[in-house]
Amino acid sequence: QVQLVESGGGLVQAGGSLNFSCAASGRTFSSYTMGWFRQASGKEREFVAGIGWNVGSIRYADSVKGRFTVSRVYGKNVVYLRMNSLKPEDTAVYYCAARKSAIPSDDPGEYDYWGQGTQVTVSS
Repeated sequence: QVQLVESGGGLVQAGGSLNFSCAASGRTFSSYTMGWFRQASGKEREFVAGIGWNVGSIRYADSVKGRFTVSRVYGKNVVYLRMNSLKPEDTAVYYCAARKSAIPSDDPGEYDYWGQGTQVTVSS
């Protein structure tokens, strides 16, 4: 059974930083892209960042470029999201997701597996 387990997140003041990790298990994710999404209260789920597993292609949403960094440990099923200069509008539940493709997509419907979601709250 495929599982994506997230860790990290929490409460931080504006301007602060948080780290996320997502550990995948249950199969070999060598041909999977990992993505990060978020969903604020009352809003649709939106793409944050994604990283291709084999070719290392990386993509960011415009709203987080220059502030967030996605990375992965090659050969291990772990992906990280480093979030700097956090803003109150970054407050949301954050999810990691896996897609059987080498290219990150910003469409949540194209991802096959999802983590449980972790709350991030940025206070002003």
